[in-house]
Amino acid sequence: MEQRNELASQPLLLTIPQVATKLGLSRAMVYVLINREGLPVVRLGRAVRVSTTSLQKWIEEREQSSRFPQEEQHFFLSTR
Repeated sequence: MEQRNELASQPLLLTIPQVATKLGLSRAMVYVLINREGLPVVRLGRAVRVSTTSLQKWIEEREQSSRFPQEEQHFFLSTR
């Protein structure tokens, strides 16, 4: 229930400067993420927006893919 209230208080779509602020990046870097890293956008005429749910999922996917596979973790920890 708390998560539902949290989502209701956030805007559905974010502007590029809002995304930059949330991620602690520059606007230019957000555009790089859009063009090269697959950050999903919604285009409304000339306006470019990022869905809050898409941003969250995109971050979670990148977080998962940046983790070491179990075998590599075991090897890395055993060589110390």
